[in-house]
Amino acid sequence: MHDLACVVHLHSVHSDGTGTVPEIAAAAKRARVDVVLLTDHDTLAAKEQGEEGWHGPVLVLVGEEVSPLGRDHYLAFGVGHHIRHRGLSAAAICRAVRDAGGFGFAAHPWSRGSRRFKRPGMPFGDLEAADGVELWSFATDSAERLESIRAALGFLAAPGRKLDHPPVQNVRAWDRLCARRRVPAIGGLDAHQFGRRVGPFVPIRLMRYERSFRFIRTHVLCERPFTGELGPDRTQVFDALREGRCYIAVDALAPASGFRFWAVGPEGELAMGAEAPAGRYSLHAVLPAPARLRLLRDGRELARKEAPALRHEVDQPGVYRVEARLERHGRERTWVLSNPLYLR
Repeated sequence: MHDLACVVHLHSVHSDGTGTVPEIAAAAKRARVDVVLLTDHDTLAAKEQGEEGWHGPVLVLVGEEVSPLGRDHYLAFGVGHHIRHRGLSAAAICRAVRDAGGFGFAAHPWSRGSRRFKRPGMPFGDLEAADGVELWSFATDSAERLESIRAALGFLAAPGRKLDHPPVQNVRAWDRLCARRRVPAIGGLDAHQFGRRVGPFVPIRLMRYERSFRFIRTHVLCERPFTGELGPDRTQVFDALREGRCYIAVDALAPASGFRFWAVGPEGELAMGAEAPAGRYSLHAVLPAPARLRLLRDGRELARKEAPALRHEVDQPGVYRVEARLERHGRERTWVLSNPLYLR
């Protein structure tokens, strides 16, 4: 498998971001990101203007964030035209994306808003209809946790010291969904590089793209090396996302490339995201560095080990996934979250 670090869910000057696509690609190169998945609000302008493709060592892929007012935002990929959402329910948006040949992830689906800052939530209304979910949203989940102006300033000054775990309610709700069907999860940024653009310059900006790109990433595991051609390379990334052959990592804590989670059993070797009949399987997880590894079945801890690898034999049906945590800034923090293996 070829491990590629992706940043997902970000906005450019084509909607409400302050960076051009070449500027975003340059920021990704400096942050050592392999793939940018751009999702401007309700537009595929970057694709239509020929900006999708290779920008030096960075592959930019263009989707869109289907964005009804205040609800049911959906990160759509693989669509050839803008998805018109006026009057559509959440389920109808998901169908429209599939009908256009694409797939998607519910954006910040468990958003609750902020009482302190009087901001309403922007949840997704029908998660049974979504292909997948944005389990951990850097901007939304972090902002909704802030309880004071002082906390907000502290986050802007040093986001890495505030970022610890995905919201517990998100993970529990995801576990419940996975008990019923396969639900791939990604980590997103909702990056805008808030500020003001003056001609070719952005003299005032908060949360620069490059800075945001160092935090939550979605790593995809591709079966072959990139070819340098847009079509085949895009297909590989999208296939990995569709199948849940991907994991969420906070690379600011430590480089996560090299993580693997797989099973060996009656059906042969199963890659992360696969579904198979239950039986006797050997589950394997490997990290690029030692951490607190936890194996969970149906959301409950089954095994724990302080090591760079874990192996565990199972013979019960369940949805199995792995978490890895590191001690940083005086407390334990989530480093890696796998997608599950589904043994039914």
